[in-house]
Amino acid sequence: MEKKPLDTLISKNGLWVSRNGHLHGIQKCETSQKYIRIEMDCGEVITVRNSKSSRSARSLRNHKFQKSCKRCRLSEDRIREFSKKISRKDESEIKIVRSFRLEPEKPVKKEIPATINTPEIKTTTPSQIHNEQRAETTANSSTNHSSAPKQSKSSSSPSKSNKIFQPQTKSKKTELTSSQKTRILSLLGPGEMISFSKEKRSFGELESILQTERKKDIREVYENSRENLLGKLERTITEFFVDMGFLEVKSPILIPFEYMERMGVGEDKKLSEQIFRVDDNMCLRPMLAPGLYNHLRKFDNVLPDPVRIFEIGPCYRKESDGNSHLEEFTMLNFCQMGSKCTRDNLEYIIDEFLEFLGIDYEIMEDSCMVYGETIDIMHKSMELSSAVVGPIPMDMDWGINKPWIGAGFGLERLLKAKHDFKNIKRAARSESYYNGISINL
Repeated sequence: MEKKPLDTLISKNGLWVSRNGHLHGIQKCETSQKYIRIEMDCGEVITVRNSKSSRSARSLRNHKFQKSCKRCRLSEDRIREFSKKISRKDESEIKIVRSFRLEPEKPVKKEIPATINTPEIKTTTPSQIHNEQRAETTANSSTNHSSAPKQSKSSSSPSKSNKIFQPQTKSKKTELTSSQKTRILSLLGPGEMISFSKEKRSFGELESILQTERKKDIREVYENSRENLLGKLERTITEFFVDMGFLEVKSPILIPFEYMERMGVGEDKKLSEQIFRVDDNMCLRPMLAPGLYNHLRKFDNVLPDPVRIFEIGPCYRKESDGNSHLEEFTMLNFCQMGSKCTRDNLEYIIDEFLEFLGIDYEIMEDSCMVYGETIDIMHKSMELSSAVVGPIPMDMDWGINKPWIGAGFGLERLLKAKHDFKNIKRAARSESYYNGISINL
């Protein structure tokens, strides 16, 4: 027989069986894709999952309840009609099952040979047996001294085995599964650490304590700043570069794939596998450079020398999984074209920017397929930025014929470095973390 979903059973009966077995009348019922909101005749309102196999569905399907709700004031006819919906055959089967579970197991009578004279078997109550055993023990206490040590020895053996077993049980409680460890690590706050090898508390205790701490952290954010760290960092960076004389631009997120071919990332290049294609001609931008190239060319004869622009916005790339990679991330790109486009000036802007954010860094030489020789800005082992001193060969594909300098920073990586996040997902756009704090509580 096919099980009907809970909303079908409710609409058919117009009744509800609560956890305590009370039968309620339903005044109003609203159904979404996964949940049902039920308003009882007594005024109680609950929200339950629309499941075929839930306790509520079984109770309605089998018409099982203990008593009706007094405040709902269900009529006797309505209760009687709901009760009669089990056939006599089903009702007898339920009774048989119940009696089988409640009936104590009867002792099996063994056949005794006729040649042996057996005493008459008397039925005794537990109290009578206890009294007889007590009397027998008193009577035999003077004659059976030798048997007493054996009884005490045999009775003490279970306790010894328990003493040996107890430490093993405790050690098992402290051993966490890989999924439990992942859960605990996700609940740790920024800067918090844990040693699972030395931890004595159980998974339940640890989870409860960390959940309480994270709730406090979220309430503290709400009471004090109410600002998302990623959004706040974007506003801070915008203020910094505007004060430095840069013009903010916003370019499209959906770009022609032809722009990527101009960047040297054609169909034949391995980097093209990281691009999210929308159709044959369009893709989600994996970098901000195409938009900046277009703006530099168009502002060249409009703005005074040097032309200084920057952009902050989302980019999309099929990155490998790791603590420093995201498929959706936020980039800052700034560039200056014309005079004063030297490496010293580039390093000066970078130094002022990272000092403004309070992030330590070091500079390393590197190279990449797109730009050739680059200057990498490192925080410990994590790359914060790649900077370039132009011109470079691809400039002519964009109509640029002047010197330029520029750099690109990942905002999530800046947050990870600034707040010591163990995983970059804590700094990203997320439904699991807010300001690095787990919200899966």
